[in-house]
Amino acid sequence: MSIDPTLHENPDEPHFLKTALTDRSFAIGSCITLLIAAMALLSFLWTPYDITVLTVADKLQGLSLAHPFGTDHLGRDILSMIMIGARNSIAVAIVAVGIGMGVGVPLGCWAAARGGLVDEVLMRFNDLVFAFPALLSAIMITAIFGPGAVNAIIAIGIFNVPVFARVARAGALSVWPREFILAARAAGKGKFLISVEHILPNIVALLLVQGTIQFALGILAEAGLSYLGLGAQPPMPSWGRMLFEAQTRMIVAPHLALFPGLAIVVTVLGLNLLGDGLRDLLDPRLRRER
Repeated sequence: MSIDPTLHENPDEPHFLKTALTDRSFAIGSCITLLIAAMALLSFLWTPYDITVLTVADKLQGLSLAHPFGTDHLGRDILSMIMIGARNSIAVAIVAVGIGMGVGVPLGCWAAARGGLVDEVLMRFNDLVFAFPALLSAIMITAIFGPGAVNAIIAIGIFNVPVFARVARAGALSVWPREFILAARAAGKGKFLISVEHILPNIVALLLVQGTIQFALGILAEAGLSYLGLGAQPPMPSWGRMLFEAQTRMIVAPHLALFPGLAIVVTVLGLNLLGDGLRDLLDPRLRRER
């Protein structure tokens, strides 16, 4: 396996670790992302209240020690719902990005390796998918096959496929003319083996950065579908559906929309900062400027 040193520097060297610790975008983004992930994992073991128990007598309570984020119109604890909603949003985004990366990256590498008609057909198909807005395409798919978390994952994942295919193809095309690729071809290696052993290791940084971006977009897409009633269905909480249920009670209970909205904003902000930090750390040209 060969990695072009002009594309990537050794991530194990002390300079990389020192830079990672001092990069504000990476540090802040990592902390926010880890905090949200920890909250989602904690919800599997513990939440302040059982959200399946409805206590109508406690409905629309404000912020208090007993309910730090208040309660909703059914008396459910908002903090507990946000914790469980986090794991739902993260799970949808992870699987959707996994689908996009698992299908799109091989297609992009195949298009770059084969070229010609294969490349042209795949890229025109990508253009066709990109012609439809992501959220609109997801709405159409979930409307046809029915609402639910599984269909939301499929819908978001389908849109991620051409994104990763285009990124992988662009990265692979920049690597194929390199001297070590020519040496591998002269040694008798086929295009498939070259793609696996030499191309993929040199574009993994691009894929990681794009993965964080698509992860953030997956969070937003899941929230949008849930807001429209096409995502996770009750009794599973969802940040998007919490916003939908809060819209008619904004005057009497603004906290119903405030906290799920903040959860979406903070999560997406953390992922974007993490992606910016990864880009700065993995791009040798930016690292040399530091």
